[in-house]
Parts: sequence; structure tokens; C-alpha cells
Amino acid sequence: MNLQKIEDEALHLSKEERTRLVQRLVLSLEAPSERELRSDWLLEARQRAEELDNGSVQAVPGDDVLRKARALIN
Repeated sequence: MNLQKIEDEALHLSKEERTRLVQRLVLSLEAPSERELRSDWLLEARQRAEELDNGSVQAVPGDDVLRKARALIN
């Protein structure tokens, strides 16, 4: 499908549908790339590992976290 056909079809959508489409398109432009996400998560993992290593935070067992999360939503 070419751009002109997409534009033509989009203009025949209702106002609400066009609004949703515009929002999705804008969000897709603002979303970080796969490479940026990988880089951000690697940085986050390194920072958390450093915090664990230097003792500034303590690890919490996964079972405890899940139990507390479930209690919050129930």
C-alpha cells in the first residue's frame, strides 16, 4: 500500500479514529529504538549490580516481591 492510498483512507475515518491514529503515529516517533532500549537496560543493569556490590541496596527474594505485589492488587 502506498502513502497516498493510506492518506486517502485515513481521511475517511471518523474524527475519533483519526485522533487515535495520530496519537499512535506520534508515539511511534517518540519511542526509543531497539538499540537505545538495549543501551538503557544495560546501563540500568550495571547500576543495579554496582548498588548490590557496594551494599547500598539489598536484594529482595522474588517470592517476597510477588507476594507483596499480589497483596496490593487483591
